[in-house]
Amino acid sequence: MEPMKDNKMGTMPVGKLLVNMALPMIISMLVQALYNTVDSIYVSQVSESAVTALGLAFPVQNLQIGFGVGIGVGVNALLSQSLGRKDQESANWAAGNGVFLTLIATALFMLFGIFGVRPYYEMQSSVAETVEGGIAYTSICCIFTAGVFVQILCERLLQATGRAFQTMILQGTGAIINIILDPVFIFALGMGVQGAALATVISQFLSALWAVAFLCGKKALLRLRPSSMRVRWKLVGEICALGLSGFIMSATNSAVQVVCNATLQRWGGDVYVGVMTVLNSVREITTTPVMGITNAAQPVIGFNFGAGEYKRVRSGIQFMSAVCVGYTAAVWLCLFLFPQAFIRLFTSDPALLAAGVPSMHVYFFGFFMMALQFAGQSTNTALGRARQA
Repeated sequence: MEPMKDNKMGTMPVGKLLVNMALPMIISMLVQALYNTVDSIYVSQVSESAVTALGLAFPVQNLQIGFGVGIGVGVNALLSQSLGRKDQESANWAAGNGVFLTLIATALFMLFGIFGVRPYYEMQSSVAETVEGGIAYTSICCIFTAGVFVQILCERLLQATGRAFQTMILQGTGAIINIILDPVFIFALGMGVQGAALATVISQFLSALWAVAFLCGKKALLRLRPSSMRVRWKLVGEICALGLSGFIMSATNSAVQVVCNATLQRWGGDVYVGVMTVLNSVREITTTPVMGITNAAQPVIGFNFGAGEYKRVRSGIQFMSAVCVGYTAAVWLCLFLFPQAFIRLFTSDPALLAAGVPSMHVYFFGFFMMALQFAGQSTNTALGRARQA
């Protein structure tokens, strides 16, 4: 790690700092959300079973993100506090051991991609086209999962050092490449859902390569070095403990989706699973600004807590909570009043519209309360309170 001069995390006014960091992050995360959204839009033009196959893949992808975010959140929290204390050696070791955990997570999902995908789909669907399409999509995403894990870790390393603009470039580059490659592989080359998977993993690999190159370059405030990647088990335990809350949120969300998909497939068939796929896509987009502001606040709170600037810590918590509650209340009202407008972003199928409108009213009821959950989790993680998070 290179010595750092006065860090804006401890000098810029808190409200301005959070906006300064959150806006690029929200833009990049919205673009990132387009990975699954664009896949859903393009695949919906292939067949109804293809949409269902993609919907059944969402829990696995959410679990992937859960592992990646869990590791990244733990590393981010330790990094931010270390930088606040000006303890550069500890920050360096936190980053290096985050790389070790990322390699472990990559290996686990590669094994699932080889051995676990077929049983997973056969457990949830008896439609041969849906099963085979899902296997083709999910096995590629899992076997070539290294890109998404490296990308998520690098995002958190950049956030911890206040590099929000570089985070936006990282995520935006991958999403734009995915948008370009999707129609080429799906339609021009006639690869269907398999083409959607290839477009996704290629775009993730390219953005991950850019991030690694940046973090190994001269412009990075934090540089990845092989010497700091030796395993320190105590540090690995701290990273896992701090990242556990984010992982649990994604893991339980994935479990709920698996149960919902299995139940919906049994009682309503592909139409109901399609509705759930649309609802999940809408939720992914609408929660992105909340995640953007809470992710931006976490390193700010952690840095100032490590530096002993407790007034700035309180200001950060208050600003983050107020913005998140106000935003989610406004979004809930829009979803309640104009549900069809959101559903039509993904499909114009009359059956899906008819079932989707009442489902959206129920699914997003009380949506604004999630803001407090995200804010509370981010705050406790930033403060190093793994149990409370």
